[in-house]
Amino acid sequence: MKNIPISALIGLGFTALYFFIAIFAPLLAPYGMAEVVGDVWEPSSSQFWLGTDNIGRDLLSRMIYGGRTTIFIATAATILSFVTGSILGFLAAVLGGWADQVMSRTVDLIMSIPSLITALVVLAMVPVTIPVLIVVMGLLDATRVYRLARAVAVDIAVMDYVEAARLRGEGQTWVIFREILPNALSPLVAELGLRFIFMVLFVSTLSFLGLGVQPPLADWGGIVKENKDGIVYGIGAALYPAVAIATLAISVNLVADWVLNRTTSLKGGRG
Repeated sequence: MKNIPISALIGLGFTALYFFIAIFAPLLAPYGMAEVVGDVWEPSSSQFWLGTDNIGRDLLSRMIYGGRTTIFIATAATILSFVTGSILGFLAAVLGGWADQVMSRTVDLIMSIPSLITALVVLAMVPVTIPVLIVVMGLLDATRVYRLARAVAVDIAVMDYVEAARLRGEGQTWVIFREILPNALSPLVAELGLRFIFMVLFVSTLSFLGLGVQPPLADWGGIVKENKDGIVYGIGAALYPAVAIATLAISVNLVADWVLNRTTSLKGGRG
């Protein structure tokens, strides 16, 4: 703990708090997620700490359940993105030749179209459910993980210990999971936090545009959309989820920056 900077400790603290709230949301929320308990846009009070939303639901409860939904989708999509992108990136680096070219050019083609536009087109044609959101977001973001994983694996694949493994007769699976993966974890872990935050912003944007999490389920982007009209009347209900998104993004970025700096310094020390 002594070697962890204050900024990283703050980031870890807030990130852990958000995940704790997400995990225990049903126990922490004072009311049900879609339960109407008051009038429209009531101000903060001892009964409703953050007031009520556009139809009289407790905003604190909506925020807690919304955080659970947002964090769950972002976490699942990030895992899918990293598993898919890393395996394909390592495979492309190990195989090389035409296989590498086909996969890399396909990824370049997909990345040439903005992810948000692609997601909107796909989600407009299929029923929008949480599993569909996770798959669409995860596969679109896997292209970025693929490029990072391939770039790292190309450098590792020419190392002496990888050549020695090949000379021993080890197969491609061994080379990928026993030689390349352990030595590629540091940059991938540093990138993990950034991709997670991208997923949080991505799902929030989709929900704000109406093609993300569907009512009555709550998520932070959807809460902003539901209460945005209140800003005109000086009602700040839409600002709470915006602050939550920004706080989570800053917290995870602080941790990711510390991991990246630590990885860089360790490499420099070994060099």
